[in-house]
Amino acid sequence: QVQLVESGGGLVQAGGSLTLSCAASGSFASINVMGWYRQAPGKQRDVVAVITSNGGTHYADYVKGRFTISRDSANNTVYLQMNSLIPEDTAVYYCHADLIYTISGGRLPRSWGQGTQVTVSS
Repeated sequence: QVQLVESGGGLVQAGGSLTLSCAASGSFASINVMGWYRQAPGKQRDVVAVITSNGGTHYADYVKGRFTISRDSANNTVYLQMNSLIPEDTAVYYCHADLIYTISGGRLPRSWGQGTQVTVSS
């Protein structure tokens, strides 16, 4: 099982910046995909950005040019640098890990963090 712990959420004014962090711990050998999703009240959970173990990235159109995802594979930590925040970015942000493997090659279930609130005021 993999545990994901997020930090860095909070309240910020429009145009401001925040950096989210997510640290993975538990019994695993590798995590191939890590990423961030968000869920606003009354809406479904949507992908924000993902990063693979070899550094490949994917961003949702609505954050391209404003958000940057990065990864410290040695410490199993993923970051989300969020710039030029707008009120529409207000949501609970969830860390996600997938394609998780044990030392023996077994695959573990995907894992979610508990979520961290990001609120952008106008």
